[in-house]
Amino acid sequence: MSKQEFLAQLKVKLSGLPKAEVEEHLAFYSEMIDDRMEEGQTEEDALSDIGSVDDIAKQIIADIPLLKIAKERMTPKRRLKVWEVVLLALGSPIWLSLGVAAIAVLLSLYIALCAVVVSVWAAFVSLVGCGVGGVIGGTVLAATGNAPAGGFLIGAGFVSAGLAVLLFFGCKSATKSIFWLTKKYVLSIKKCLIKKENTL
Repeated sequence: MSKQEFLAQLKVKLSGLPKAEVEEHLAFYSEMIDDRMEEGQTEEDALSDIGSVDDIAKQIIADIPLLKIAKERMTPKRRLKVWEVVLLALGSPIWLSLGVAAIAVLLSLYIALCAVVVSVWAAFVSLVGCGVGGVIGGTVLAATGNAPAGGFLIGAGFVSAGLAVLLFFGCKSATKSIFWLTKKYVLSIKKCLIKKENTL
């Protein structure tokens, strides 16, 4: 693959992004290839060091904020004709309500997942509090002459602390999963916006 082919493929992959972003990235990679060739690499070696067009495009799309892509997508490329405005206005009770309902359902599912993660963390904090409180309270009870109740409370504190340690790993995994899901969801929205742009 030549430099021009590489840049042409990259331009196609990024065609749904704002024009300024596409030009900036094309110029950046063109300069990067030129710099490597000036250092003595062949064009083919320079391109293989940079990586595949697909990986580069995915990284660029992931780095650009969703709002920037949506703004570019929503900006009309031409003025709407009168009949298009009339059709949009007449159809708005249907398409607008369906769109709002779909967004509300997706948002409520996402909020429910986040609430589960927050609840698991709250349970972890509660177990830590019970563990610390149990050990301190049990020690105070044992020191004041109520050894059986103090021993029981200390034991309960250690059990709570052990459960907190186990729950911590679940909390950590749930948090990573929700961040992963968020990243994938935002990336899929970006890809949908870019694909729609490419089909126009």
